[in-house]
Amino acid sequence: MEARRAARLAREVDAFDHWFAASNPSDGGYFLTASLFAESPNTARVARDMTAVFLTDAGAAEFVDDARLVVSELVGNVVNHVVPERGLARPGGARRIDMTFKVWPKWVFIGVADEDSSPPLLPLGEAFSPGLAGELSEAVLPDNGRGLFIVQRLASSVWWRPGDLGGKTVWCRFDRDGATAERKSG
Repeated sequence: MEARRAARLAREVDAFDHWFAASNPSDGGYFLTASLFAESPNTARVARDMTAVFLTDAGAAEFVDDARLVVSELVGNVVNHVVPERGLARPGGARRIDMTFKVWPKWVFIGVADEDSSPPLLPLGEAFSPGLAGELSEAVLPDNGRGLFIVQRLASSVWWRPGDLGGKTVWCRFDRDGATAERKSG
């Protein structure tokens, strides 16, 4: 039993590089950054768990479910699709995923950075109208490429930014003033 727990902890440590959390009492904001490794079998789970713990502790528990799914999709995209640029990759090294969380009184921002400068393929609208999609069997819906569509449906806003030295960050914003809930229901 103890050996199994030690092995699980070792796998989690392999997935987790470092983290930093700090509150800023002057503006009511909270901040977390964490680096994970794409090759760990526990990366997505560790990312989801860190998201839940941080947002709950920062007073943004109302976004935990949506944020966990968003982080899971963004981290999954890195794990499954990113090919690091030569200048950022180390031979034999693990691919790095940097996550950033910022919680302010009006917004929650989540950024997931990787070592590939290729722009993400953000969907431009609905693949099917919501009424039609409900009647379609899953056989005609795409097997992949739905992750960023899911992120766009859950977050108030999604965008990406190239990194200063290469790579990119995909950002999303959740509005804390009720606009996200109104947008989803409307």
